Amino acid sequence: MLHDLGIIMLVAGAISLLCKWLKQPVVLGYIVAGILAGPYVCGSSWVNVESAETWGQVGVIFLLFSLGLEFSFKKLLKMGSTAFIGCLTIVVGMMGCGFLLGRMMGWSEMNSLFLGGMLCMSSTTIVFKALDDLGLRQHKFAETCFGILVVEDLFAVVLMVLLASIAVKQQFDGAEMATQVGKLVAYLLFWFVAGITLIPSLLKKCRKHLNDETMTIVALGLCLGMVLVAKMAGFSEALGAFVMGSILSETIECERIEKLMSPIKNLFGAIFFVSVGMMISPATLAEYWLPIAIITLTVIFGQIIFATLGITLSGQPLKLAMQSAFALTQVGEFAFIIAQFGESIGVTEKFLYPVVVAVSVITTFLTPYTIKLAEPAYGLIERVLPQKLLTKINKLSQGKSTIAQQSIMQQLLKKVGLTVLVYGIVSAFIITLYQQFLSKIMIDAILTVIPENLEWVSRLVTLIVLLIALSPFIYKMIASHFSAPETIQLRQDSTYRRVTLVALFAARLILGMMFVTFCIGQYFNLTLGLLVVAAIVIIILMMFSSKVHKQSTYMEQRFMDNLSAREREKEMSRSVRREVEDAFLDYDLHLADFVLNPHSTYCGKQLMSLDIRRTCGVNVVRIVRGGVNINAPGGRECLYPHDRIVVAGSDEQIRRFGQQLDSTVVTNEETKNIGRASTFSLELLQVLPGMAFCGKALSKSGIGERAQCVVLGIEHNGVTTMNPTAEVILNEGDTLILAGETEKIKSLLTA
Repeated sequence: MLHDLGIIMLVAGAISLLCKWLKQPVVLGYIVAGILAGPYVCGSSWVNVESAETWGQVGVIFLLFSLGLEFSFKKLLKMGSTAFIGCLTIVVGMMGCGFLLGRMMGWSEMNSLFLGGMLCMSSTTIVFKALDDLGLRQHKFAETCFGILVVEDLFAVVLMVLLASIAVKQQFDGAEMATQVGKLVAYLLFWFVAGITLIPSLLKKCRKHLNDETMTIVALGLCLGMVLVAKMAGFSEALGAFVMGSILSETIECERIEKLMSPIKNLFGAIFFVSVGMMISPATLAEYWLPIAIITLTVIFGQIIFATLGITLSGQPLKLAMQSAFALTQVGEFAFIIAQFGESIGVTEKFLYPVVVAVSVITTFLTPYTIKLAEPAYGLIERVLPQKLLTKINKLSQGKSTIAQQSIMQQLLKKVGLTVLVYGIVSAFIITLYQQFLSKIMIDAILTVIPENLEWVSRLVTLIVLLIALSPFIYKMIASHFSAPETIQLRQDSTYRRVTLVALFAARLILGMMFVTFCIGQYFNLTLGLLVVAAIVIIILMMFSSKVHKQSTYMEQRFMDNLSAREREKEMSRSVRREVEDAFLDYDLHLADFVLNPHSTYCGKQLMSLDIRRTCGVNVVRIVRGGVNINAPGGRECLYPHDRIVVAGSDEQIRRFGQQLDSTVVTNEETKNIGRASTFSLELLQVLPGMAFCGKALSKSGIGERAQCVVLGIEHNGVTTMNPTAEVILNEGDTLILAGETEKIKSLLTA
C-alpha cells in the first residue's frame, strides 16, 4: 500500500503544478492523472487496484468531514424557500431525466436509477472555485447557488441511504423508504442535539490545552469516532464523517479546525480523486463515447432548465434564476461516491463509473464558460419571450408579506412542533440506547445484592433511573413555550378561542404520557388502567418538580448558548445582520461594505453634496464609525477616513460605486473591532388611508426623519420602482420597501 500511496502522491503533486500553470481546476487534473497513471494504462504492476480503492475510501471519509465543516444545519433552516424549492425541482427533474435516459439507452433499471442519482447534484468545490476565479462571489446569484448546494449536500446523504435500501431489496418499497428516511432524520437530529449540547462545552473547558497539534488530533478522533457510531447504526462511514463535521461547524472553533484540516483535506482529496481516475479504463470511455456525450448535454441543459424553473417558482427574478442555473451545470463529487458505492455492492455495471466520471470531467471544464453565458442567454430570453409572459414571470418575485401580516398561531405551532419533534426524537434515542446497553446490566447488578424474591425491585430501580434521565426532555416536550410572546398574546386576545391553546397542551400531555407508559410497560405487565394512572402520577411529579424544571432549563440554555456561540462571535463583526442580507435578495438589491480610503475625495463631504443615489444608483443604508452604527444616515452626515459604508443596490450599481469611491471591499479580518449591529432590517410597509403621509410626495412625507430609515423602493399596482424620486406620490395601497430599525419603522403604523 505504501508503494501505491507514493505513486498517487507523486502523480497528484505533478498534476497540481501543471493545473495551476494552465489555470484549470485541480480536481479535473487529479482525475485525468489517475487515468494516465492507473492500471488500465500503466499495467497492474504499477498500482494495485484494490489498494487504490482502499485509499479512495479513506479519502471519502475526510472529504465528507471537510464538507460537513462547511455545512450547517442552522444555516440550512435559514436558507428559506429558494434553496429548498430550487433543490427539490433539480433533484426530481434530473433524477427523472437520468432514469429515463438510462432506460432509453437500454440500461437496466438499477443502472438507470443510480445514473439519475448521480446527475442530480452539482459540485460545491467547482462552483466555489469558478465563481472565485471569475470575481463573482459577491454577486447576488452566488448566495442562491450556495444555498442550493448546501441543501443538495444534505440530500446526497439521504439519497445514499435510499439507494442502499433499494439496492439490497432490488425493488422500490414505499414503506421501507419511509422507514429509512425516518431513521436517518432521527439519527441526524439526535446527534445534532447531543453533539451541540456536549462537544462545544467540552472544547471550551479544554481550550487552554488545545494547541494546534492537540486540536487536530481531537478533531480527527471525533470524526473517526462518529464514523464507527454510524457504521454500528447501519449507516455508511461517509455519513458519520459528514455528521461530525456539521456538528463541529457550529462551534466557535470551526474556523480553526477548518484551517488545521485544510492540509489533510487537500491530501486525502487528492488521493480520492486520483484513485477515482485509476478506476477508469480509457477503452471503456472510447466504447461509450456516445452515451457520455448524450449524458453531458442532458446535465448541462437539464440543470439550466430545472434550476431556472425551481428558483423562479420560489419567487426570485428570472435573471437571478438563470445566473444561478448556469453555474450549476456540472456533476459533483457525490456522484463518484454513489458510483463507487453502486459498484462495490454489485448492483451497477462497471461501465457506469467511468462514464459518469468522464461526464464530470467535461462539465467541470465547461463550468466557467457556462457561467459567462448566463447574461447573454437572459438577454436572448428577454428578446424572444412575449412581454406579457415575461411580466407574469417577474410578478412571481413580488408576492411578499408586509410587516403587519404575520400569523401568531402559525408562529407558535412552528415553535411547538419543532420542540416536540426534537425532544421526542431525543427521548426515543435515550430509551433505545438504555434498553440495548444499560437495562439488563443494571438489573443483573442489582440482583446480585438483593434476594431473588425481590426481583421486581431491580426492575423498579432500573425504570426510575430511565424516567429520571427522560424527565427534562418530557418536561420540555409538554411545558415549553407556555410563556412565549405568542402564547401570551393569544391569551390576552379576547376574540381568540382559547380552546385551541388547551387542545395544543392536551396533545402534548398525551404524547408525554405515551412515552412514560411505554417505559413502564417495558418493565411491568400492568393493565391499561393502571398504566394510565401510573403515567399520570409520574407526569404530575415531573411537571411540579423544581429540580426537573431547573435541569431542563439548564440543558436547553446550554444547547442554545453552544448553538449560537459562533453566530454571536460573527455577528460582532458584521455591519448588517445575515437575515437582512437575505431579505434584500428578494429584490433587485445587494448589500456591500466599503472602507473609505483616507485619500478619497469623499472624505469630509456630506452625503447630500456627493449625491451618490443619483450618480451611482445606490442607497447608503448604514455607516459604521469607530464601532458605532449610524443607520439610514441623513444628507448632512459627513464621511470620514476609514468609515465603513454599507450600500444597497444592484450588482452594476455597486460596482460603479466601488470604482467611484476608490476603495476596497472589506474583508472579514478587517471587521474584528466593529461593534454589535442594532436591529437593522428590511421591512415592507403598506400605505393605509389613515396614515399622515398617504397622498403626499415622498419628499414631504417625513418618513426618513421620523423612522430614521431609507425608502429603497415602492410597489404600486404590482410594479416595483427602486430608488424612487422625491416627487413620487405615496398612494393608498402602495407598499414601501424600507431599510432601517424595525421598531422605529413600526412607529409609522400609527402615523
